[in-house]
Amino acid sequence: MEVQQLDDYFGYTEKGSSLEGEIRAGVTTFLTMAYILLVNPAMLSVAGLPFSDVLFATALAAFVGCVVMGLWANLPFALAPGMGLNAYFVFGVVLGMGVSWQLALFAVFVEGLLFLAMSLPQIPGIGTWRSQMINSIPTDLKIATGAGIGMFLAIIGLREMGWLRGFEPPTSWTTTRRSNQLSYS
Repeated sequence: MEVQQLDDYFGYTEKGSSLEGEIRAGVTTFLTMAYILLVNPAMLSVAGLPFSDVLFATALAAFVGCVVMGLWANLPFALAPGMGLNAYFVFGVVLGMGVSWQLALFAVFVEGLLFLAMSLPQIPGIGTWRSQMINSIPTDLKIATGAGIGMFLAIIGLREMGWLRGFEPPTSWTTTRRSNQLSYS
């Protein structure tokens, strides 16, 4: 009986799936994304944010995003904080530009409010900005931005593992290893 109610709500059999297949897909997605629960706080703690606080916020944001997408939007999408923007926040803004993490986090908050306002079509004049802004960016630039963020994360990862030496990025941050601890100067 409960299985039929789940199928009625989510409609997985009409989409060519089964309850077992959906559970397998959910477990696979969780295992694929679980790294973010440790990598995100580790990266942001380099900028000075408390590890345990960021761990809680990361888990809460991923939980809320996944529940909203699954139960309200009825879409099989998993959401979690983005590593690319977090890497830019830490290495570009806080360490690269010398902005305190508190001020940088406040800027992210204000930016979120602005994007929320631009996403609401009911606000006259502001609600159409989001579509116009997204449509004004050339497709090639959108693709190149994603590739650039991926390469930036790869360089950070390769440097942290010690596989990439002698490469200095075009920012002012550098890494050194002291007794298996990373320190940034």
